Amino acid sequence: MPRIAILQMCSGIDPDANLAVIEGAAKRAAKDGALILFTPEMSLLLDRNRARAGEWMSSDGAASVCEELSVIAAKQHLDIAVGSMPVMTQSGKWANRSHYFRPDLAPPVTYDKMHMFDVDLASGESWRESNAYEAGREVVTVEDTPLGRLGLTICYDLRFPALFGELGNRRCDVIAVPAAFTRPTGAAHWHVMLRARAIEASAFIVAAAQVGRHEDGRETYGHSLVVDPWGEVLLDMGGEAPGLAFCDIELARIAEVRAQVPALANRRSIPTS
Repeated sequence: MPRIAILQMCSGIDPDANLAVIEGAAKRAAKDGALILFTPEMSLLLDRNRARAGEWMSSDGAASVCEELSVIAAKQHLDIAVGSMPVMTQSGKWANRSHYFRPDLAPPVTYDKMHMFDVDLASGESWRESNAYEAGREVVTVEDTPLGRLGLTICYDLRFPALFGELGNRRCDVIAVPAAFTRPTGAAHWHVMLRARAIEASAFIVAAAQVGRHEDGRETYGHSLVVDPWGEVLLDMGGEAPGLAFCDIELARIAEVRAQVPALANRRSIPTS
C-alpha cells in the first residue's frame, strides 16, 4: 500500500520560514517511506495584509519558492502536493494556486481555486477573497501519481458538489482538499462535507489543513483528514497543533466501493429548464 504524509501547518507571514517547515517535513516523509507529501492551503504565505503579501508576489517570490520546492522534491525522491500559495497573474490579480511537484524537476501541475470565499460569518468574521483573487476556470487532475489519478481542489471548493461530481466523472482515485478553514465553519461542516465528497466521488479524500492562531491574527480549524471512498475517516490530526502524520492508502478499496455502490456508473445528467 502506498504511504502518504500529511503536513498540518500554522503558516505565517514569512515565506522562508514556511518553506523551511515544508522542507523538514519532506525529509522526514521520505525517510519514513511516504511517496507523496500533502500540505495545506496557503502553505507558503498566510497573510491577510494584502499590501505586505503583494510585495512578496511582485518580487517574484512565488517563482523562487517554486524552484526551491522542485529541488526539494528531486532531492527527497518525493512527490509534493503543495496545497496552495498566492501568485500574481497576467491580469494583475492574484490566484490561489495549488502546485504538484514530481521528483524529475519538471514544471509542476497547477490548479487555481475556482470558488472565492466571500462570506460574512455570524462570529463577525468577514472575508472577500474576490477583491484580490481571480477565480480559476479549469478542472485539473494529475495523472499517474503514486496514488493513481489525483483531483485538485482548494478549501472553499469543498462546498460545491458540481466540481467533485466532475472529478468523479473523471474517475479520480484521490482528491486533494487543502484548506485553511475558519474555526466556526470547520466545527460545523468540515468532517461531514469531506465524508460526503468522498462518498459521492467513490474516492479517497486527502485534506491537509492549517491549524491554530496565525501571525496575521486569524484562527484556523485544523483536523487534517484522510477519508476512504466509503466515508470512513482513516486519519484525523486534531485541532490543536501543527505536525506531520502518515497514512497507508489501500487503493483496492476504490474498486470494492465502486462495485458495491456503482453511483458513478449509474449517474445521469439532470435536465435543466
